Amino acid sequence: MAATPTPAPPHAPPKPTWDPRRPEPPFPWLRPTIRIRLTLLYGGMFLIAGILLLSIIYLLAAQAINTGNQPLFKIVNFQSLKVSSDDCPAIRNGLALADFNDAISQCVDHQRQVALDNLLSRSLLALLGLAIIAFAFGYAMAGRVLSPLGRITRTARAVAGSDLSRRIELDGPDDELKELADTFDDMLERLQRAFTAQQRFVGNASHELRTPLAINRTLLEVHLSDPNAPVELQQLGKTLLATNERSEQLVEGLLLLARSDNQIVERKPVDLAEVASQAIDQAHAEAEAKGVRIEGERKPAVVQGNGVLLERIALNLVQNAVRYNVPEDGWVEVTTEVQHGQAVLTVSNTGPVVPAYEIDNLFEPFRRLRTERTGSDKGVGLGLSIARSVARAHGGHIAAQPREGGGLVMRVNLPV
Repeated sequence: MAATPTPAPPHAPPKPTWDPRRPEPPFPWLRPTIRIRLTLLYGGMFLIAGILLLSIIYLLAAQAINTGNQPLFKIVNFQSLKVSSDDCPAIRNGLALADFNDAISQCVDHQRQVALDNLLSRSLLALLGLAIIAFAFGYAMAGRVLSPLGRITRTARAVAGSDLSRRIELDGPDDELKELADTFDDMLERLQRAFTAQQRFVGNASHELRTPLAINRTLLEVHLSDPNAPVELQQLGKTLLATNERSEQLVEGLLLLARSDNQIVERKPVDLAEVASQAIDQAHAEAEAKGVRIEGERKPAVVQGNGVLLERIALNLVQNAVRYNVPEDGWVEVTTEVQHGQAVLTVSNTGPVVPAYEIDNLFEPFRRLRTERTGSDKGVGLGLSIARSVARAHGGHIAAQPREGGGLVMRVNLPV
């Protein structure tokens, strides 16, 4: 029987021919870097300023020499040797030879000093003018060189406002600033993909969980509607129905949280006073059941945004203020107004004393006061997280501070 041939080992996969790294230029020292450009710019400015200054000094010196070479005196009558001088009054007729020579020397020294003083004063004026021109030209050139940094800063500020779709897309020479802008664009691209994938996952998971929860709720309601069902089964059904309802609220909260993290694209005029009134109407029955009165003056405060999401902010804040209140004589104050160019929604309430160091934990998902996980019938722990995400998506922010005597003061600021 012939032996079975041993199969040949598999060949190694070919090495990739594409290098993901940026290709190196053939002459890296010829790259127009910022250092070379600034060196050429300021070196050229210094050279031009020096040439101008030398030219001005040359012209002034020529004028000064011309002034210093003016004849100090003129002979009026050579035969009688009559001498007169407009610049040197000391030279006159009738002087002895020694006095005449001294007067000529003094006049020459005086004339030279006048020429040097004129040269110095005009040189200082020329230097001052060149300094002003140099500073103005340097300021303009520095602004032109640093303009890409301003573009990068503006894009980073827009990204900080939750607009990850912005890109710098800097054109121009392949220098350090363009390399920085390209790196920043690559980072934004990765961040956008990561955030989009996360939000897509949360959205898909929430949608997938809706169907079985809806089926469970329907089955439980059908069994509870049977009048012949045992009491123990009805009690178990009610417990399971409450648990199912809580899970539905959690899924809805996760879905809304994923939606609210995006920048609002379609904006319409929304009055916060109307939004707050709608939220109060929805929470009115619960407030009456707990003996909590809702009050406050709501002035018009129109913002550009999504009315449904803004109503969710107001509803979450009002419901939290009603649920986390004192057992007796509790109140909630809801006000809206415009302050310093911003629309402000304020929700204050009586309630338990809240330490200042626990304020930040209230805005974390599934976190409550002194409890880290959900385990209460007051909600699923996403209300304030959703409110903060919606406020950020509208370009605003939400802040909380403890109230004297207990309770909180929640303030939402939105741009008008």
